[in-house]
This record gives sequence, structure tokens and C-alpha cells, in this order.
Amino acid sequence: METWDAICSRRNVRVYDERTLAAEHLDRILEAGRRSPSASNRQPWDFVLVTDPAQLRALSTVWAGAGHLAAAKAAIVLVLGEPEAERYLTIDQYDLGQATMAMMLAATDLGIGSGHSAIGDQDACRRILGVPDDRHCAYMLALGYPADRPLRRIANPDRRPFNDVVHRGSW
Repeated sequence: METWDAICSRRNVRVYDERTLAAEHLDRILEAGRRSPSASNRQPWDFVLVTDPAQLRALSTVWAGAGHLAAAKAAIVLVLGEPEAERYLTIDQYDLGQATMAMMLAATDLGIGSGHSAIGDQDACRRILGVPDDRHCAYMLALGYPADRPLRRIANPDRRPFNDVVHRGSW
């Protein structure tokens, strides 16, 4: 799939079919996150890949909007360390957003759907994954083949009109 096609085909997928995901596809998605841009090349992240169904079900309870993880075939939990300075709080979140989007586009390129989620219960997430106490489980990305329809270009996405969003030279 071409990059533009992946951008135009990507959507949040929260219902997955029964097909398993190939290890090499999961590695490719993780590699996309690892290669994503990072301020000052700090790369503040760690990624925890989860494929065990019991762990996926447990992770589905750490946030009210994470129920889709229970049926996912895999999830990537994005983890941050404590920032060295307050200014890195926002920068690290931006870096995670870039890593997340890179992984979502890589998944789309493979025909794999993705659905993101926040994490509310840090203690539970750390316990489920064995994450050290000095780390913060920031976000989760569920993965699986879409159960409802394959990923394909969305002709009319539910987005604000282009001319309402884009301002050229001034507001």
C-alpha cells in the first residue's frame, strides 16, 4: 500500500476477527514505532508487546474505553520513564503520539486494524506487565484484523472541512 493510501484508509478498529497476527508483522509495526521521530533523539519510550489472551483481557480493565483489547490479537503498551525535567512532559507525549501514528500506519499498510486507548489504573497495568514502578504506562494500541470490513480508502471521512481547518498565513 502506498503511504497516502494508508493515511486515507486508517481508521480506529475495535472489533477484530479470529485471525492471528504474524510475528514478522508485529515486529514491523514495532519497528515503525522505534524509528519514529523523537525530540533531540531522546527516544523516551519502551514498547511492551502483548499477545497472551489472558493479559489482553486483563489490560481491557485498566481504562473504561479499553474494552476492545479483550478481543484484540495483540496490543502494544507504550511506556515512559520519569522525565528528567518538567519541560519533557509535553515533549515525551508528543513523541509518543508520533510513535503511535507510525505504528498505526504500518499496521494499516499490512491490513491490520488498530485502536488506541489510554490507561487509568497504573498499578494494575504495571502488575499485569511487570513494568517497574519508575515507569508510566501511557497508552495502549490494540491490533487485529477488522471483523466488520477490510481497511480501504475512506472517501468521505468524518472530519471538519479542509477550509475550516487550514489557515494560510494568518487565522
